[in-house]
Amino acid sequence: MGENTCVWKDRKHHLWFPFSFTKYWIEEESLYIEKGLLSTKLDETLLYRVTDITLQRSLAQKFFGTGTLILQVRVDATPELLLENIKKPYETRKMISKMVEEIRNTRQVVGKEFYGGAHHPDADGDGDCDHCGKDLTD
Repeated sequence: MGENTCVWKDRKHHLWFPFSFTKYWIEEESLYIEKGLLSTKLDETLLYRVTDITLQRSLAQKFFGTGTLILQVRVDATPELLLENIKKPYETRKMISKMVEEIRNTRQVVGKEFYGGAHHPDADGDGDCDHCGKDLTD
């Protein structure tokens, strides 16, 4: 994990067990989830693909000051990501939401890319889709 570009980090806090082998962090435009001790798995999700963030807190989580963020993501592999038992869940939800909007604005990502509409960007103005080459003048 590159500490120079890390914007946020936390780990899954177990309410009754002091150790966790699940780590979460955000670097620049990506969210990373690393799970495991002897065998580890690292998942990366681009933040601009997050479509919804839900905060869920059980009574025990409220007591211990943690919460779970449920991120709906527009990807085929894992459409729902859980950031379980994280500290400061309200502040983290607000920060991630703000980052998602800023990244979308910077990348000029429009809603059609997420909600099923066809999107063919033509940033260079040549009449062809910048991604697939489709002729957009028809």
